[in-house]
Amino acid sequence: MHMKTLFAGPALAAAALVLGSGLSFVTIAAAEDAMAGMNMSSGAPAANVGAPVTAGDLKISGAFSRAMLPGQPTGGGYFTITNSSPQADRLVSASSPIAGAVTLHSMTMDGKVMQMRPAPDGIEIPAGGTVTLDPNGRHLMFEKVTAPFKAGDTVPVTLTFAKAGMVQLALKVGAIGAKGP
Repeated sequence: MHMKTLFAGPALAAAALVLGSGLSFVTIAAAEDAMAGMNMSSGAPAANVGAPVTAGDLKISGAFSRAMLPGQPTGGGYFTITNSSPQADRLVSASSPIAGAVTLHSMTMDGKVMQMRPAPDGIEIPAGGTVTLDPNGRHLMFEKVTAPFKAGDTVPVTLTFAKAGMVQLALKVGAIGAKGP
């Protein structure tokens, strides 16, 4: 896990100084500051939950997930990406420390049959456009989760875009049938 995921504000500065000095410890005060901003159920930073996040010309907002049933091995992730650039970008991958894998998926209905398919080429974010990942269409699929998501938790995820690069996001977990954050 990256230090950015674990620390924020003054704790980040203190941790960077200590780690940059070659020492292998962090002061108790810095560790307590870092833990105060964490949702210990998932390790996600509490500071950015619900707030829009930017990566280059992309703005990611409305991030959420749904609570899972006990023993359920997969969960979903949803958000909206707005691209203010005159060039398209592409969400190429995602990862999370609380899942064995995170894949990009699309879900469509063929009559009354739901078809879910991986999106191996990623998800295009058109120039000047907006793409929404939602429970009834494109979404993130968290596979082999370490524990089922519970309402009130946060799910940390790192998104990787072809042009905008990597960005960390925290998805707020709502009820099982949640339709938004």
